[in-house]
Amino acid sequence: MGDPPPPVRRFVIGTAGHIDHGKTALVKALTGVDTDRWEEEKRRGITIDLGFAPLPLGDAIQASLVDVPGHEGFVRNMLAGATGIDVALLVIAADEGIMPQTEEHLAIVELLGVRRGIPVITKCDLVEAEWLDLVRGEVTQRLAASRVRWEVPVATSAVTGAGLDQLVAALRRIADDLPERPADDLFRLPIDRVFAVAGAGTVVTGSTWSGTVGVDGVVHLLPLDREARVRSIEVHGQAAERAVPGRRTALALVGVDKSELARGDVAVAGRGWHTSGMLDAAVELLPTARRPITARTRVRVHLGTAEVLARVVQVRSIGPGERGLVRLVLERPLVARGGDRFVLRSFSPVTTIGGGVVLDPFPAPRPRLRQRRIAAEQTLAGRLAAFAAEAGLGGLDGDALAVRLGVPPARVTTVIAEAGTALLVLGDTVVARDAVAAEATR
Repeated sequence: MGDPPPPVRRFVIGTAGHIDHGKTALVKALTGVDTDRWEEEKRRGITIDLGFAPLPLGDAIQASLVDVPGHEGFVRNMLAGATGIDVALLVIAADEGIMPQTEEHLAIVELLGVRRGIPVITKCDLVEAEWLDLVRGEVTQRLAASRVRWEVPVATSAVTGAGLDQLVAALRRIADDLPERPADDLFRLPIDRVFAVAGAGTVVTGSTWSGTVGVDGVVHLLPLDREARVRSIEVHGQAAERAVPGRRTALALVGVDKSELARGDVAVAGRGWHTSGMLDAAVELLPTARRPITARTRVRVHLGTAEVLARVVQVRSIGPGERGLVRLVLERPLVARGGDRFVLRSFSPVTTIGGGVVLDPFPAPRPRLRQRRIAAEQTLAGRLAAFAAEAGLGGLDGDALAVRLGVPPARVTTVIAEAGTALLVLGDTVVARDAVAAEATR
């Protein structure tokens, strides 16, 4: 018997960069797919070619490439596409260099916690070698201060094909170093498109963030709060038996009408999911933000593919370049999980001002945020102990902890154990030991 085949690595690559810097041409040169064809996609059926293309990198590597718009007016679409990507291609035209939208897209990539990236200098056939060296130096210097781990810039031309082999080789190297998305986690697919196909029904598409679901399985659609059966699954136009993490996916659903769903909704499976009306979060403001965040500031929250207006409450002023804790009161519900990253944009004028990470997707109105013992830097065990102390004798529903903490269900017991003697497990409920002891001495 031969050796078993290596495990398949799956990941999502996203473009970012200024308008007309050659993102779509680069995607077409790499994949052969022209991503500018939404109307054709709708006519063809359950395919997800507009803005999305499979990128073959080898037998054991399955990559999906997301092409996002660069125009400032479509940053909300860029955010919907950038969410859930593992690797960013920061596209910079050789004849223009770093431009305003380059900077905003770079900030968004950093705020969303993307860990790896490749700066791609496009249109290198339009400039002399000396100019290309200047642009390469500018890009290298600018990205040296970034929190993303960037590869060496790769100069390319979609016209001549120059540099494409080097870019593919760099992506293969990164693929070997990326953490695998957990297949044993709860299934979640933020929806970015909804349409109807004759014979298939309602089709939703998105990037699978975590977990799996199979044909004839059931998903829960939020915030609609409706269950639907998965009639069929496609990945880049190819039929599949299961949706897996890190792939562009289309689900044909039975039991829901196209008119009932929209971008920003989420398909989930497993216990513990429900919508959030408030979020407690750690946020940071970009140094370029025009004004501080204070109590009652109205902001736009971009989480997953959703954009929701919110009010900031229970916060001390957070100035440009500063960090702090906030409570976000959402004007309509969204689906969030502990550890989710999001981007904040100002209400008006609409610009990217910062971002953050969800510390608690289901905070109770009491206690107030400043009375809570939660922090961005604390361990999950410490946060769970804080949640349990707040819950008192009522305790915490064990089935909801995977969502609230942002860990796979199998890891919940480990987090409880790491909390030590501070917690008691009573059936499906987790209770703070101090709450039980206090009641016993009454």
